Amino acid sequence: MIRVVLVDDQELVRAGFRMVLDAQEDIEVVGEAGDGETALRLLAATPADVVLMDVRMPRMDGIEATRRITGTGAGPRVIILTTFDMDEYAFAAIKAGAAGFLLKDAGPAQLIAAIRAVHSGDAVVAPSTTRRLLDRFAVHLPGKEDKALDAVKALTGRELDVLLLVARGLSNAEVAARLHLSEATVKTHLGRLFTKLGLRDRVQAVVLAYETGLVKTGQLQPPE
Repeated sequence: MIRVVLVDDQELVRAGFRMVLDAQEDIEVVGEAGDGETALRLLAATPADVVLMDVRMPRMDGIEATRRITGTGAGPRVIILTTFDMDEYAFAAIKAGAAGFLLKDAGPAQLIAAIRAVHSGDAVVAPSTTRRLLDRFAVHLPGKEDKALDAVKALTGRELDVLLLVARGLSNAEVAARLHLSEATVKTHLGRLFTKLGLRDRVQAVVLAYETGLVKTGQLQPPE
């Protein structure tokens, strides 16, 4: 059973999510909160696997709450819920440690699939939203990434191939098909490059690819 906590300052939004999630045999909503501070107190007393986190809330916003939840390394994984006009907040939350994000108008099937994906250790990286976010805000990323670029240069050719395709939002199956590998081999390469680069998941891999210039405005760029 996947234990989910809903964090949103709109009660009707939480009620809608609860209705969808409680209908699933493998998902249970174990708590709700209307702001970040309340969410932290709730999570301190309630075991949870996944948090659906709004961005703009009173008292403590979703970005700071996400940073605190993921800071220990042992907390639940966070999915940020955002709207088109709040992309910058979603990007900041991913930098704070979120496992991914969804638009608030995502359909029930997409929401459920995202929860199951992050619970299994994956991350929600949808090309239609991730690339748009990073293309828009790449110019605002910090420039002190020499150390990260050096680490990227230490990757094997195949690991770099996998990283570039992951940065484009491809799934393991799509990467495997593109590179004529098995999914198990792709997972092995991912595990190794995550370790070498000090990354937690695919979302961080996408962010790093943009920060180091491997990916720019949707185009793949080989490292110099």
